[in-house]
Amino acid sequence: MEPTAPPAGWTEEKSTMSQSPPPPYYDNPYPGYPQQQQGYGAPPQYGGAAYGQQPYPGGQQYPAQNAVAVQPTVYVTRGPLANPVNDYMCYSVFTMLCCCLPLGIAALIYSISAREANHMGDQMGAERSSRTARTLNHVALGIGIGVFILSIVYVVVVVSLISD
Repeated sequence: MEPTAPPAGWTEEKSTMSQSPPPPYYDNPYPGYPQQQQGYGAPPQYGGAAYGQQPYPGGQQYPAQNAVAVQPTVYVTRGPLANPVNDYMCYSVFTMLCCCLPLGIAALIYSISAREANHMGDQMGAERSSRTARTLNHVALGIGIGVFILSIVYVVVVVSLISD
């Protein structure tokens, strides 16, 4: 099989695809300003004197410049608490599974929050989440015990009515 010839009018140049060519490059794009030096180096000294040695308009010298010491930036991070607050995690899991599911889930969320606050070193947040988890656990346990007692009473009453 022979290679085919390019179509008529074919050129090796890429087409511009209806785009205008880029603007020409200028060494100094701002003709009214002097050319700037390239690279790094000391800044030019104005008036031939070092900074801080320029005279006042009245011919006097500037007062001496005091050096300012710059302190390095110090990042302070808090570590885990030395005496962590109780997070009531086991109590929350128990009340979630055995007593009252919705309040147990809420207590579990606050227990996890208290554990994270303990780990992050947030004493106030850990205490607040711990108190909330404990309160929710107590309420869930009370509801669970109440439902359990009511269930026993119901069964006893129904059995006594059926046996009569």
